[in-house]
Formats: sequence, structure tokens, C-alpha cells
Amino acid sequence: MESPAGELPAAQRTAPSTLEAVRERPVGAPPRAVGSAVAPREGTAKRRGPGRNLPAAIAVGVLLVGALLVSLFVLPSTFVLFAGLTLALGSYEAVRALGTGGLRVPQSPVLVGALGMVVSTAVYGADGLVIALAVAVCVVLVWRAVEAGGLLTLRDVAAGVFALAWVPFLGCFILLLHAREHGAILVLLALLVPIANDTGGYIAGVLFGSHPMAPGISPKKSWEGFAGSLVAGTAVAVATLVLGLGAPWWAGMIIGPVLVIVSTGGDLSESLLKRDLGIKDMGTLLPGHGGVLDRVDSMLLSAPVTYILLELLLP
Repeated sequence: MESPAGELPAAQRTAPSTLEAVRERPVGAPPRAVGSAVAPREGTAKRRGPGRNLPAAIAVGVLLVGALLVSLFVLPSTFVLFAGLTLALGSYEAVRALGTGGLRVPQSPVLVGALGMVVSTAVYGADGLVIALAVAVCVVLVWRAVEAGGLLTLRDVAAGVFALAWVPFLGCFILLLHAREHGAILVLLALLVPIANDTGGYIAGVLFGSHPMAPGISPKKSWEGFAGSLVAGTAVAVATLVLGLGAPWWAGMIIGPVLVIVSTGGDLSESLLKRDLGIKDMGTLLPGHGGVLDRVDSMLLSAPVTYILLELLLP
């Protein structure tokens, strides 16, 4: 996800080049007309807004958080369905996005494998997750071999395994957290810190950002925004652990910064993948955010890291 976290001030951003205007487009959207677009002269900057529909983004974000809270605290039996739908949609978007790069990822085995991992994790825990992943990988391999008439296309198989490992496998750690004692609070910890990372980084980046973090990958991210992410993410981690679990404050001071770094890495990794594929967003399902995968990319990495850190710090 090319998150708004750490966005540079409008006056310090440069309009995209003609090539980027053509390459960066939502999955499935027609190519943009180049027309008379001209790249700005070196040393000049073109003012523009935040880069997305903020009212729509805020409204969708509030609805998503509301649905999450309902599934955790009001109707806890529906959380597995909520997580399963999210991971299935994310897997579908990953397959479509990889397809824009010329990869023929077997869609049906990936989607069925994603749902199988969700069910296996909910019923059998970590053992079920590992076994379901192994089975899904084997099915993808055989399916692609049959489609290709007995000839394996290793690039396609590797892309299918990547999609399975990236979205449903990492995402199912949320279910492992939910199955633990005080699982609802642990899930909030794994999800709220990445949200705080985006929000704190966006505000600090807009107000103070002047030093790009990774201009070749995500020009909107700044080191000032990253500092805002660290403050906001750590504060949320400390508050969640102390108020929700009665855990020592120092645990939040460790978990918070680690999750912020991991979440930022998840954002940059997906941005790099999208640039390589020549797309702007993974999908268009969520107005103001892009696709489901654009919204949960950092959370996919924060979930397993949260699970491991809690085992080490608060077993």
C-alpha cells in the first residue's frame, strides 16, 4: 500500500512524469491518455492536494473499524467470517495484480487455499495453518502443470506460492491471536498500531515533512512522517497493553516501535511491487483507499510479528 503515512507537503512534491502517469493505474483500468502532458522542469514543483479523496477515505475507514469492533466485541462468532472475507478478497486482488505483470497465477487454487487456511487455523490452530499452506502449494503446482499441458511454468508457480504466503498465511496469524486469552485486545494491538502508523505519519508528513525516506519507491513518505508514526504507534501500543491487558508499559515501548518499523516496511514493499507491476492500486473496492490489499498490507506483517513478540515478552 502506498500509504499516506509520512506524506511530504504539497509544495515539495513533483508532478509525476508522463511515463508514470501511464504506468501507475488501478488494476483493470484502461491506460491513461498521454495527451499533451509535459514533465515539469527540473527544480520546479507542482502543488497538489493530499492525493486521495479524504472524505471518502475517512468514511470508509470508520466503517471498517466499526465492522471490526462489532465482530470482536458484539458478535465475536463472526470474526472468523470477517477475517476470512478480508483475506479472500486480498488474495483475489493479489492474483489479479500479479496477472498484470504477465504471470498466470492459478486463481481458483489460491482462493480455495486461502479459505482452507482460514478454516484450518480456526479449527486446528498453528498446525492446521501450516498443513493447509503445504496442501495449497501442492495444488497450485499440480493445477498449473495440468493447465500448461504437463509443462511447469516455474514463474507462475512461484507467483502462486508468493500470493498464498503473503496474504492468507500471514493474515491467519490474526486468527491465532484471536484464539488466545484476551484475543480481542491482542487483535486490536496488531491492527491499531499500523493504523496509528498511517495516521500519525500522514499528519506529521503533511505538517513537517521535507526529507523523503524512499523517493524511488514512495515519494510521499518522509523521515518527519516516520517520526510521527513512531510516536503515534508507540502511544497506541502502550495504551492498548496497559489499559486492555494490564501489561507493563515497557512492553508497549518495545512492541510499538517494532510494529511501526514492520508496518512501514510492509507499505514500502507493496509500493515497490506495484511500481514493478506498473499499477497504482491493488484494486478499487474501497473508495479513498484503493483495494482491500492496499488497506491491510502493513497489517499482514504486523500480525505475525505481534504474535512472536507477545510469546517472547508476555508468554
